[in-house]
Amino acid sequence: MSREGGTAAELGRAEREALAGEILGAPVVIRASPGLAPPLEGVLVDETLSTFLLRVPGRARALRVPKPGLEGTIVLGDGELPLIGDGLRVRPEDRTKRLLTGGPRRSR
Repeated sequence: MSREGGTAAELGRAEREALAGEILGAPVVIRASPGLAPPLEGVLVDETLSTFLLRVPGRARALRVPKPGLEGTIVLGDGELPLIGDGLRVRPEDRTKRLLTGGPRRSR
């Protein structure tokens, strides 16, 4: 169920709904990200506007990964979904609104 490149607007409705929900605790595989040697596997433990924090097996500390340029997959429920960092570069509390309504990055 992987797609190459793209933004959240290019995801299917089911994919947007899954990513709009809770993603913390989900297993992820990162294929590409600036400054990292791919692939990287771990569990998503925190999220900010522009980073993900991953717990990677074999590392004592969690690893902060920038969202811009990030490409990979996330396992939610029974399936894998594309994880495109540029499409998820939004505050976690605004992710649902942005993914489900296609709304702007910032609301006034």
